[in-house]
Amino acid sequence: MKILSNSVSVLVLAVVLGACATTPPPTVKPEDMPKAYQAPVPDTKEQVSADWWKSFNSKELTAFIEEAHTGNLDLATAAARVEQMQAQYGGDIATLIPTVSVNGGVTQSGQHGTKPNSQFTAGAGVASYELDLWGRNFNGMRSGRENARAALFNQDTVAITTNANVANSYFTVLALRERVDVARRNIEAAKRILAITQAKVSNGVLSNLDLAQQTAQVLGEEASIPRLEEQEREARNALAILLGRMPGTLKIEAVNLDGLQAPTVQAGVPATLLTRRPDVKQAESSLMAAHADLDAARAAFLPGVTLNASGGWHSSDWDRFINPQTLVWSLGATVVQAIFDGGKLTSQRDYYKGRENELLASYRSAVLNAVSDTETQIGSVAAYSESERLTADQVKNAQEAFRISELQYREGVVDLLTVLQAQQTLFSAQDQLVQIKQARLQSGVGLYRALGGGWDVTQDADKHLRNTFIPVPDLTDLPIPNPANIPAALTF
Repeated sequence: MKILSNSVSVLVLAVVLGACATTPPPTVKPEDMPKAYQAPVPDTKEQVSADWWKSFNSKELTAFIEEAHTGNLDLATAAARVEQMQAQYGGDIATLIPTVSVNGGVTQSGQHGTKPNSQFTAGAGVASYELDLWGRNFNGMRSGRENARAALFNQDTVAITTNANVANSYFTVLALRERVDVARRNIEAAKRILAITQAKVSNGVLSNLDLAQQTAQVLGEEASIPRLEEQEREARNALAILLGRMPGTLKIEAVNLDGLQAPTVQAGVPATLLTRRPDVKQAESSLMAAHADLDAARAAFLPGVTLNASGGWHSSDWDRFINPQTLVWSLGATVVQAIFDGGKLTSQRDYYKGRENELLASYRSAVLNAVSDTETQIGSVAAYSESERLTADQVKNAQEAFRISELQYREGVVDLLTVLQAQQTLFSAQDQLVQIKQARLQSGVGLYRALGGGWDVTQDADKHLRNTFIPVPDLTDLPIPNPANIPAALTF
Protein backbone atom coordinates (compact mmCIF):
# COMPACT_ATOMS: atom_id res chain seq x y z
CA MET A 1 0.00 0.00 0.00
CA LYS A 2 2.89 2.33 0.80
CA ILE A 3 4.44 1.60 -2.61
CA LEU A 4 1.13 2.42 -4.33
CA SER A 5 0.87 5.66 -2.35
CA ASN A 6 4.40 6.69 -3.31
CA SER A 7 3.71 5.87 -6.96
CA VAL A 8 0.57 8.00 -6.96
CA SER A 9 2.48 10.89 -5.35
CA VAL A 10 5.18 10.70 -8.00
CA LEU A 11 2.56 10.64 -10.76
CA VAL A 12 0.72 13.64 -9.33
CA LEU A 13 4.00 15.55 -9.03
CA ALA A 14 4.84 14.69 -12.64
CA VAL A 15 1.49 15.94 -13.91
CA VAL A 16 1.80 19.20 -11.94
CA LEU A 17 5.34 19.84 -13.16
CA GLY A 18 4.40 18.87 -16.70
CA ALA A 19 1.82 21.66 -16.81
CA CYS A 20 4.34 24.26 -15.67
CA ALA A 21 5.40 26.91 -18.14
CA THR A 22 7.14 30.20 -17.72
CA THR A 23 5.27 33.45 -18.24
CA PRO A 24 5.26 34.43 -21.92
CA PRO A 25 6.61 37.82 -23.03
CA PRO A 26 4.10 40.66 -22.57
CA THR A 27 2.07 41.55 -25.65
CA VAL A 28 0.71 44.97 -26.49
CA LYS A 29 -2.65 45.61 -24.85
CA PRO A 30 -5.40 47.90 -26.15
CA GLU A 31 -4.69 50.35 -23.33
CA ASP A 32 -1.09 50.61 -24.56
CA MET A 33 -2.20 51.92 -27.95
CA PRO A 34 -2.80 55.60 -28.82
CA LYS A 35 -6.29 56.83 -28.03
CA ALA A 36 -6.83 58.33 -31.49
CA TYR A 37 -5.11 58.96 -34.81
CA GLN A 38 -3.32 62.24 -35.37
CA ALA A 39 -4.17 62.41 -39.07
CA PRO A 40 -7.55 63.94 -40.06
CA VAL A 41 -10.00 61.04 -39.78
CA PRO A 42 -12.81 61.08 -42.40
CA ASP A 43 -16.29 61.72 -41.06
CA THR A 44 -18.12 58.60 -42.24
CA LYS A 45 -19.91 55.55 -40.88
CA GLU A 46 -18.71 53.31 -43.71
CA GLN A 47 -17.02 50.17 -42.37
CA VAL A 48 -14.29 48.18 -44.09
CA SER A 49 -15.86 45.10 -45.65
CA ALA A 50 -14.15 41.89 -46.72
CA ASP A 51 -15.00 42.66 -50.38
CA TRP A 52 -13.98 46.31 -50.20
CA TRP A 53 -12.83 46.41 -53.84
CA LYS A 54 -16.48 46.40 -54.98
CA SER A 55 -16.81 49.89 -53.51
CA PHE A 56 -14.64 51.28 -56.34
CA ASN A 57 -17.50 50.73 -58.80
CA SER A 58 -15.54 48.68 -61.35
CA LYS A 59 -16.76 45.25 -62.45
CA GLU A 60 -13.47 44.70 -64.26
CA LEU A 61 -11.48 45.32 -61.08
CA THR A 62 -13.75 42.96 -59.14
CA ALA A 63 -13.24 40.25 -61.74
CA PHE A 64 -9.46 40.65 -61.63
CA ILE A 65 -9.29 40.43 -57.83
CA GLU A 66 -11.52 37.37 -57.75
CA GLU A 67 -9.30 35.77 -60.40
CA ALA A 68 -6.24 36.50 -58.28
CA HIS A 69 -7.79 34.56 -55.40
CA THR A 70 -7.33 31.36 -57.43
CA GLY A 71 -4.44 32.24 -59.73
CA ASN A 72 -1.98 34.26 -57.66
CA LEU A 73 1.19 32.26 -56.99
CA ASP A 74 2.06 34.07 -53.76
CA LEU A 75 -1.29 32.94 -52.38
CA ALA A 76 -0.59 29.38 -53.57
CA THR A 77 2.77 29.49 -51.81
CA ALA A 78 1.18 30.72 -48.58
CA ALA A 79 -1.49 27.99 -48.76
CA ALA A 80 1.20 25.33 -49.20
CA ARG A 81 3.00 26.75 -46.19
CA VAL A 82 -0.20 26.35 -44.15
CA GLU A 83 -0.40 22.69 -45.20
CA GLN A 84 3.18 22.15 -44.07
CA MET A 85 2.68 23.73 -40.68
CA GLN A 86 -0.60 21.89 -40.09
CA ALA A 87 1.11 18.59 -40.88
CA GLN A 88 3.98 19.48 -38.56
CA TYR A 89 1.46 20.38 -35.86
CA GLY A 90 -0.12 16.95 -36.24
CA GLY A 91 3.31 15.42 -35.69
CA ASP A 92 3.78 17.52 -32.56
CA ILE A 93 0.46 16.26 -31.20
CA ALA A 94 1.53 12.69 -31.87
CA THR A 95 4.44 13.01 -29.42
CA LEU A 96 1.87 13.05 -26.58
CA ILE A 97 0.31 9.76 -27.69
CA PRO A 98 1.78 6.24 -27.15
CA THR A 99 3.22 4.48 -30.19
CA VAL A 100 2.18 0.89 -30.88
CA SER A 101 3.50 -1.52 -33.49
CA VAL A 102 3.02 -5.23 -34.25
CA ASN A 103 5.10 -7.73 -36.15
CA GLY A 104 5.36 -11.43 -36.88
CA GLY A 105 7.65 -13.82 -38.65
CA VAL A 106 9.20 -17.26 -39.00
CA THR A 107 12.88 -18.29 -39.00
CA GLN A 108 14.59 -21.62 -39.66
CA SER A 109 18.06 -22.72 -38.66
CA GLY A 110 20.01 -25.97 -38.63
CA GLN A 111 23.04 -27.96 -39.87
CA HIS A 112 23.66 -30.29 -42.81
CA GLY A 113 21.93 -33.59 -42.31
CA THR A 114 19.73 -32.43 -39.43
CA LYS A 115 16.10 -31.39 -39.31
CA PRO A 116 15.72 -27.61 -39.51
CA ASN A 117 14.68 -25.82 -36.31
CA SER A 118 11.72 -23.45 -36.85
CA GLN A 119 10.77 -20.46 -34.71
CA PHE A 120 7.37 -18.79 -35.09
CA THR A 121 6.45 -15.36 -33.71
CA ALA A 122 3.23 -13.39 -34.15
CA GLY A 123 1.41 -10.47 -32.58
CA ALA A 124 4.60 -9.23 -31.02
CA GLY A 125 3.13 -5.88 -30.12
CA VAL A 126 5.45 -3.15 -28.92
CA ALA A 127 4.12 -0.08 -27.13
CA SER A 128 6.22 2.89 -26.11
CA TYR A 129 5.26 6.07 -24.31
CA GLU A 130 7.42 8.92 -23.14
CA LEU A 131 6.20 10.41 -19.89
CA ASP A 132 6.12 14.14 -20.49
CA LEU A 133 7.03 14.90 -16.89
CA TRP A 134 8.48 18.33 -17.52
CA GLY A 135 6.31 19.42 -20.45
CA ARG A 136 8.93 19.16 -23.20
CA ASN A 137 6.56 17.46 -25.66
CA PHE A 138 3.63 19.54 -24.49
CA ASN A 139 5.56 22.75 -25.16
CA GLY A 140 6.61 21.36 -28.53
CA MET A 141 2.92 20.96 -29.34
CA ARG A 142 2.25 24.54 -28.18
CA SER A 143 4.99 25.73 -30.51
CA GLY A 144 3.54 23.73 -33.41
CA ARG A 145 0.09 25.15 -32.79
CA GLU A 146 1.34 28.75 -32.75
CA ASN A 147 3.44 28.18 -35.89
CA ALA A 148 0.36 26.78 -37.64
CA ARG A 149 -1.62 29.84 -36.53
CA ALA A 150 1.17 32.11 -37.79
CA ALA A 151 1.04 30.38 -41.18
CA LEU A 152 -2.72 31.00 -41.37
CA PHE A 153 -2.27 34.65 -40.43
CA ASN A 154 0.46 34.97 -43.05
CA GLN A 155 -1.89 33.52 -45.66
CA ASP A 156 -4.46 36.18 -44.74
CA THR A 157 -1.79 38.89 -44.92
CA VAL A 158 -0.73 37.72 -48.38
CA ALA A 159 -4.38 37.71 -49.50
CA ILE A 160 -4.93 41.30 -48.33
CA THR A 161 -1.68 42.44 -49.93
CA THR A 162 -2.54 40.68 -53.19
CA ASN A 163 -5.96 42.35 -53.33
CA ALA A 164 -4.32 45.74 -52.83
CA ASN A 165 -1.59 45.07 -55.40
CA VAL A 166 -4.12 44.03 -58.03
CA ALA A 167 -6.16 47.19 -57.45
CA ASN A 168 -3.10 49.45 -57.48
CA SER A 169 -1.73 47.84 -60.65
CA TYR A 170 -5.12 48.21 -62.35
CA PHE A 171 -5.26 51.90 -61.44
CA THR A 172 -1.70 52.37 -62.69
CA VAL A 173 -2.57 50.92 -66.11
CA LEU A 174 -5.64 53.15 -66.44
CA ALA A 175 -3.77 56.25 -65.26
CA LEU A 176 -0.99 55.70 -67.81
CA ARG A 177 -3.56 55.24 -70.57
CA GLU A 178 -5.25 58.47 -69.54
CA ARG A 179 -1.91 60.30 -69.45
CA VAL A 180 -1.20 59.11 -73.00
CA ASP A 181 -4.60 60.41 -74.08
CA VAL A 182 -3.96 63.75 -72.36
CA ALA A 183 -0.57 64.01 -74.08
CA ARG A 184 -2.12 63.34 -77.50
CA ARG A 185 -4.80 65.98 -76.98
CA ASN A 186 -2.12 68.43 -75.89
CA ILE A 187 -0.13 67.63 -79.03
CA GLU A 188 -3.16 68.52 -81.12
CA ALA A 189 -3.46 71.85 -79.30
CA ALA A 190 0.27 72.52 -79.66
CA LYS A 191 0.10 71.75 -83.39
CA ARG A 192 -2.66 74.33 -83.80
CA ILE A 193 -0.36 76.94 -82.31
CA LEU A 194 2.48 75.64 -84.49
CA ALA A 195 0.35 76.10 -87.63
CA ILE A 196 -0.45 79.69 -86.61
CA THR A 197 3.25 80.32 -85.95
CA GLN A 198 4.29 78.88 -89.34
CA ALA A 199 1.77 81.14 -91.06
CA LYS A 200 3.09 84.19 -89.23
CA VAL A 201 6.69 83.30 -90.03
CA SER A 202 5.76 82.88 -93.70
CA ASN A 203 4.17 86.35 -93.62
CA GLY A 204 7.23 87.83 -91.96
CA VAL A 205 5.40 88.66 -88.74
CA LEU A 206 7.47 86.29 -86.58
CA SER A 207 11.02 84.99 -86.70
CA ASN A 208 12.30 81.44 -86.99
CA LEU A 209 13.05 81.60 -83.25
CA ASP A 210 9.34 81.53 -82.48
CA LEU A 211 8.87 78.65 -84.90
CA ALA A 212 11.69 76.66 -83.29
CA GLN A 213 10.27 77.23 -79.81
CA GLN A 214 6.80 75.96 -80.72
CA THR A 215 8.26 73.03 -82.68
CA ALA A 216 10.26 72.06 -79.58
CA GLN A 217 7.03 72.19 -77.54
CA VAL A 218 5.32 69.77 -79.95
CA LEU A 219 8.29 67.40 -80.07
CA GLY A 220 8.56 67.39 -76.27
CA GLU A 221 4.96 66.27 -75.95
CA GLU A 222 5.41 63.61 -78.63
CA ALA A 223 8.56 62.30 -76.92
CA SER A 224 6.64 61.60 -73.72
CA ILE A 225 4.20 59.17 -75.38
CA PRO A 226 6.56 56.20 -76.07
CA ARG A 227 7.78 56.32 -72.48
CA LEU A 228 4.23 56.34 -71.10
CA GLU A 229 3.16 53.52 -73.43
CA GLU A 230 6.09 51.37 -72.29
CA GLN A 231 5.22 52.01 -68.66
CA GLU A 232 1.63 50.98 -69.40
CA ARG A 233 2.82 47.69 -70.93
CA GLU A 234 5.01 46.99 -67.93
CA ALA A 235 2.16 47.72 -65.51
CA ARG A 236 -0.19 45.49 -67.53
CA ASN A 237 2.34 42.64 -67.42
CA ALA A 238 2.80 43.12 -63.67
CA LEU A 239 -0.97 42.83 -63.24
CA ALA A 240 -0.99 39.68 -65.39
CA ILE A 241 1.59 38.07 -63.09
CA LEU A 242 -0.51 38.95 -60.05
CA LEU A 243 -3.38 37.06 -61.68
CA GLY A 244 -1.20 34.06 -62.47
CA ARG A 245 -1.23 34.75 -66.23
CA MET A 246 1.60 34.91 -68.72
CA PRO A 247 2.81 38.47 -69.40
CA GLY A 248 1.47 39.93 -72.62
CA THR A 249 -1.82 38.02 -72.50
CA LEU A 250 -3.92 40.35 -70.35
CA LYS A 251 -6.61 42.48 -71.97
CA ILE A 252 -8.01 45.48 -70.08
CA GLU A 253 -11.15 47.14 -71.40
CA ALA A 254 -11.16 50.39 -69.41
CA VAL A 255 -9.14 53.27 -70.87
CA ASN A 256 -9.09 55.83 -68.05
CA LEU A 257 -9.96 56.47 -64.41
CA ASP A 258 -13.39 57.96 -65.15
CA GLY A 259 -16.21 56.47 -63.11
CA LEU A 260 -13.99 55.00 -60.41
CA GLN A 261 -14.85 55.90 -56.85
CA ALA A 262 -12.60 56.09 -53.81
CA PRO A 263 -14.99 55.74 -50.87
CA THR A 264 -13.93 56.85 -47.41
CA VAL A 265 -14.14 54.38 -44.54
CA GLN A 266 -14.24 54.64 -40.78
CA ALA A 267 -10.79 54.19 -39.29
CA GLY A 268 -11.90 53.47 -35.73
CA VAL A 269 -9.30 53.71 -32.98
CA PRO A 270 -5.72 52.41 -33.14
CA ALA A 271 -6.43 49.67 -30.58
CA THR A 272 -8.59 47.83 -33.13
CA LEU A 273 -5.47 47.19 -35.24
CA LEU A 274 -4.44 44.51 -32.72
CA THR A 275 -7.31 42.34 -33.91
CA ARG A 276 -7.77 43.65 -37.47
CA ARG A 277 -4.24 43.23 -38.79
CA PRO A 278 -3.24 39.61 -39.56
CA ASP A 279 0.44 40.58 -39.78
CA VAL A 280 0.31 41.72 -36.14
CA LYS A 281 -1.34 38.45 -35.10
CA GLN A 282 1.21 36.52 -37.14
CA ALA A 283 4.06 38.23 -35.30
CA GLU A 284 2.35 37.52 -31.98
CA SER A 285 1.87 33.81 -32.78
CA SER A 286 5.49 33.48 -33.91
CA LEU A 287 6.55 35.04 -30.60
CA MET A 288 4.40 32.58 -28.62
CA ALA A 289 5.87 29.69 -30.63
CA ALA A 290 9.39 30.84 -29.78
CA HIS A 291 8.46 31.07 -26.11
CA ALA A 292 7.10 27.50 -26.17
CA ASP A 293 10.34 26.34 -27.82
CA LEU A 294 12.27 28.00 -25.00
CA ASP A 295 10.16 26.20 -22.38
CA ALA A 296 10.81 22.90 -24.18
CA ALA A 297 14.53 23.60 -24.28
CA ARG A 298 14.53 24.24 -20.53
CA ALA A 299 12.63 21.00 -19.91
CA ALA A 300 15.27 19.08 -21.85
CA PHE A 301 17.67 19.54 -18.90
CA LEU A 302 15.51 17.19 -16.79
CA PRO A 303 15.42 13.37 -16.93
CA GLY A 304 13.33 11.64 -19.56
CA VAL A 305 11.25 8.56 -18.71
CA THR A 306 9.99 6.14 -21.36
CA LEU A 307 7.62 3.23 -20.70
CA ASN A 308 7.92 0.15 -22.90
CA ALA A 309 5.66 -2.89 -23.20
CA SER A 310 5.62 -5.85 -25.57
CA GLY A 311 3.78 -9.13 -25.91
CA GLY A 312 3.03 -11.94 -28.33
CA TRP A 313 3.45 -15.63 -29.03
CA HIS A 314 6.77 -17.38 -29.54
CA SER A 315 7.06 -21.10 -30.35
CA SER A 316 9.02 -23.66 -32.36
CA ASP A 317 5.96 -25.84 -32.87
CA TRP A 318 3.39 -24.57 -35.37
CA ASP A 319 0.64 -26.80 -33.96
CA ARG A 320 1.07 -25.26 -30.51
CA PHE A 321 1.82 -21.77 -31.74
CA ILE A 322 -1.25 -19.86 -30.52
CA ASN A 323 -1.34 -21.18 -26.98
CA PRO A 324 -1.39 -19.52 -23.55
CA GLN A 325 1.81 -21.39 -22.70
CA THR A 326 3.68 -19.74 -25.60
CA LEU A 327 2.58 -16.22 -24.65
CA VAL A 328 5.52 -13.96 -23.76
CA TRP A 329 5.47 -10.36 -22.52
CA SER A 330 7.68 -7.70 -21.03
CA LEU A 331 7.27 -4.37 -19.26
CA GLY A 332 9.94 -1.84 -18.59
CA ALA A 333 10.90 1.75 -18.10
CA THR A 334 13.93 3.71 -19.23
CA VAL A 335 15.26 6.81 -17.53
CA VAL A 336 17.70 9.04 -19.41
CA GLN A 337 19.49 12.01 -17.87
CA ALA A 338 22.18 13.99 -19.63
CA ILE A 339 25.34 14.24 -17.52
CA PHE A 340 27.75 15.80 -19.95
CA ASP A 341 26.88 16.95 -23.47
CA GLY A 342 29.55 19.52 -24.15
CA GLY A 343 27.13 22.39 -23.57
CA LYS A 344 24.63 21.26 -26.24
CA LEU A 345 21.51 21.71 -24.09
CA THR A 346 22.75 25.06 -22.77
CA SER A 347 23.43 26.27 -26.29
CA GLN A 348 19.96 25.19 -27.42
CA ARG A 349 18.36 27.02 -24.51
CA ASP A 350 20.39 30.17 -25.24
CA TYR A 351 19.47 29.94 -28.92
CA TYR A 352 15.74 29.83 -28.20
CA LYS A 353 16.11 32.64 -25.69
CA GLY A 354 17.73 34.78 -28.36
CA ARG A 355 15.05 33.71 -30.83
CA GLU A 356 12.36 34.82 -28.38
CA ASN A 357 14.03 38.21 -27.93
CA GLU A 358 14.28 38.62 -31.70
CA LEU A 359 10.60 37.86 -32.28
CA LEU A 360 9.57 40.04 -29.35
CA ALA A 361 11.26 42.98 -31.09
CA SER A 362 9.65 41.96 -34.41
CA TYR A 363 6.22 41.81 -32.79
CA ARG A 364 6.54 45.26 -31.24
CA SER A 365 7.83 46.58 -34.55
CA ALA A 366 4.78 45.10 -36.33
CA VAL A 367 2.47 46.96 -33.94
CA LEU A 368 4.32 50.27 -34.40
CA ASN A 369 4.37 49.86 -38.18
CA ALA A 370 0.65 49.06 -38.20
CA VAL A 371 -0.16 52.32 -36.42
CA SER A 372 2.26 54.30 -38.60
CA ASP A 373 0.93 52.70 -41.79
CA THR A 374 -2.66 53.53 -40.88
CA GLU A 375 -1.76 57.09 -39.88
CA THR A 376 0.01 57.56 -43.22
CA GLN A 377 -2.88 56.19 -45.28
CA ILE A 378 -5.49 58.27 -43.42
CA GLY A 379 -3.41 61.38 -44.03
CA SER A 380 -2.85 60.45 -47.68
CA VAL A 381 -6.57 60.05 -48.33
CA ALA A 382 -7.27 63.51 -46.92
CA ALA A 383 -4.28 65.13 -48.64
CA TYR A 384 -4.90 63.69 -52.10
CA SER A 385 -8.63 64.44 -51.93
CA GLU A 386 -7.91 68.10 -51.25
CA SER A 387 -5.09 68.15 -53.80
CA GLU A 388 -7.37 66.70 -56.47
CA ARG A 389 -9.99 69.36 -55.79
CA LEU A 390 -7.46 72.18 -56.09
CA THR A 391 -5.73 70.72 -59.14
CA ALA A 392 -9.06 70.25 -60.90
CA ASP A 393 -9.73 73.97 -60.36
CA GLN A 394 -6.23 74.72 -61.62
CA VAL A 395 -6.86 72.74 -64.83
CA LYS A 396 -10.16 74.52 -65.38
CA ASN A 397 -8.52 77.95 -65.11
CA ALA A 398 -5.48 76.87 -67.14
CA GLN A 399 -7.78 75.69 -69.95
CA GLU A 400 -9.48 79.09 -70.00
CA ALA A 401 -6.14 80.89 -69.94
CA PHE A 402 -4.85 78.79 -72.84
CA ARG A 403 -8.04 79.34 -74.85
CA ILE A 404 -7.79 83.11 -74.41
CA SER A 405 -4.06 83.20 -75.19
CA GLU A 406 -4.63 81.19 -78.39
CA LEU A 407 -7.32 83.63 -79.57
CA GLN A 408 -5.18 86.64 -78.72
CA TYR A 409 -2.17 85.06 -80.43
CA ARG A 410 -4.17 84.59 -83.62
CA GLU A 411 -5.12 88.27 -83.49
CA GLY A 412 -1.59 89.34 -82.68
CA VAL A 413 -2.46 90.80 -79.28
CA VAL A 414 0.03 88.64 -77.34
CA ASP A 415 3.39 87.13 -78.30
CA LEU A 416 4.32 83.42 -78.51
CA LEU A 417 5.98 83.47 -75.09
CA THR A 418 2.62 84.10 -73.43
CA VAL A 419 1.09 81.20 -75.34
CA LEU A 420 4.00 78.90 -74.47
CA GLN A 421 3.60 79.66 -70.78
CA ALA A 422 -0.14 78.99 -70.95
CA GLN A 423 0.50 75.71 -72.82
CA GLN A 424 3.06 74.47 -70.33
CA THR A 425 0.87 75.39 -67.37
CA LEU A 426 -2.14 73.57 -68.84
CA PHE A 427 -0.27 70.48 -70.04
CA SER A 428 1.53 70.07 -66.73
CA ALA A 429 -1.66 70.56 -64.68
CA GLN A 430 -3.61 68.04 -66.77
CA ASP A 431 -0.92 65.39 -66.43
CA GLN A 432 -0.56 66.10 -62.73
CA LEU A 433 -4.32 65.82 -62.21
CA VAL A 434 -4.34 62.28 -63.64
CA GLN A 435 -1.48 61.28 -61.34
CA ILE A 436 -3.25 62.77 -58.32
CA LYS A 437 -6.46 60.92 -59.21
CA GLN A 438 -4.41 57.72 -59.35
CA ALA A 439 -2.74 58.51 -56.02
CA ARG A 440 -6.11 59.26 -54.42
CA LEU A 441 -7.50 55.89 -55.53
CA GLN A 442 -4.39 54.07 -54.39
CA SER A 443 -4.41 55.85 -51.02
CA GLY A 444 -7.97 54.57 -50.60
CA VAL A 445 -6.72 51.05 -51.31
CA GLY A 446 -3.87 51.65 -48.88
CA LEU A 447 -6.30 52.62 -46.14
CA TYR A 448 -8.38 49.49 -46.70
CA ARG A 449 -5.20 47.42 -46.51
CA ALA A 450 -3.88 49.25 -43.43
CA LEU A 451 -7.17 48.63 -41.62
CA GLY A 452 -6.90 44.90 -42.32
CA GLY A 453 -9.10 44.68 -45.40
CA GLY A 454 -12.14 43.61 -43.40
CA TRP A 455 -10.20 40.87 -41.58
CA ASP A 456 -10.77 40.21 -37.89
CA VAL A 457 -9.13 37.70 -35.58
CA THR A 458 -12.55 36.74 -34.21
CA GLN A 459 -13.07 34.88 -37.49
CA ASP A 460 -11.38 32.03 -35.55
CA ALA A 461 -8.05 31.17 -37.11
CA ASP A 462 -8.08 27.86 -35.21
CA LYS A 463 -10.91 26.37 -37.28
CA HIS A 464 -8.46 25.17 -39.93
CA LEU A 465 -6.27 23.56 -37.28
CA ARG A 466 -9.08 21.22 -36.30
CA ASN A 467 -9.31 19.52 -39.68
CA THR A 468 -7.05 16.67 -38.59
CA PHE A 469 -7.76 13.08 -37.67
CA ILE A 470 -6.53 13.75 -34.14
CA PRO A 471 -8.72 15.97 -31.93
CA VAL A 472 -6.83 19.21 -31.37
CA PRO A 473 -6.82 20.34 -27.73
CA ASP A 474 -7.97 23.88 -27.15
CA LEU A 475 -5.03 25.86 -25.78
CA THR A 476 -6.62 29.28 -26.12
CA ASP A 477 -7.29 29.64 -22.41
CA LEU A 478 -4.32 27.59 -21.22
CA PRO A 479 -3.50 28.73 -17.65
CA ILE A 480 0.03 29.96 -17.20
CA PRO A 481 1.38 29.11 -13.71
CA ASN A 482 3.21 31.71 -11.70
CA PRO A 483 6.99 31.11 -11.99
CA ALA A 484 7.26 31.84 -8.26
CA ASN A 485 5.38 28.62 -7.58
CA ILE A 486 7.83 26.48 -9.56
CA PRO A 487 10.50 24.78 -7.42
CA ALA A 488 13.85 26.50 -7.58
CA ALA A 489 15.47 23.33 -8.95
CA LEU A 490 13.37 23.62 -12.08
CA THR A 491 14.16 27.21 -13.02
CA PHE A 492 17.11 27.44 -15.37
